[in-house]
Amino acid sequence: MNIQEKFMKEALKEALKAYEELEVPVGAVIVKDGKVIARAHNVKEGKKDTTKHAEILAISKASKKLESWRLTDCEMYVTLEPCSMCAGALINARIKKVYIGTMDEKTGACGSVFNLLEDYTFNHRVEIETGILQQDCEALLKQFFKELRKSKKK
Repeated sequence: MNIQEKFMKEALKEALKAYEELEVPVGAVIVKDGKVIARAHNVKEGKKDTTKHAEILAISKASKKLESWRLTDCEMYVTLEPCSMCAGALINARIKKVYIGTMDEKTGACGSVFNLLEDYTFNHRVEIETGILQQDCEALLKQFFKELRKSKKK
C-alpha cells in the first residue's frame, strides 16, 4: 500500500461514519508533513445545513489546529470529487493538492462537470490526483444509494 492509499483509507473511515449516520458517505482528511491533522465526514442531513460537507469541515478543523486559514503545505484526501462549493474552499484555503477517490458525474467541480481547480485563473492553483482507491470509494456510495432507494420504496 502506497502513501496515497494509506491516507485515502483514513478518508474512507470518515465516509463510513457518514454512512452509519445515514449521510451521503463522503469523508475527507487533511495531511501536513505526512500526518493527518484534520478529519471529517458529511453531516449535512443531521445538522440540516447544506455547507456541512466533509471538505468544508476538514478545512475548518485544520485551520483551527494550525491557527491559520492558509493551508499551503497541506493536502486533502477526499472519497468523492468536490462540488463547486468545496472546490472553491480548496482554492481559498490554499490547499496544495487534492487526492480524489471517485469522480462525481453530477456535481463534480474538479474535472467531471467542470474543473474549477484548473480551468480558471484564480490566485491559487490546487493540484489534483484522481482514482485513489476508486473501487472502494465507488462501492460505498453505490451501496448507500441502493439502500436509500430500497428504504424509500417501503
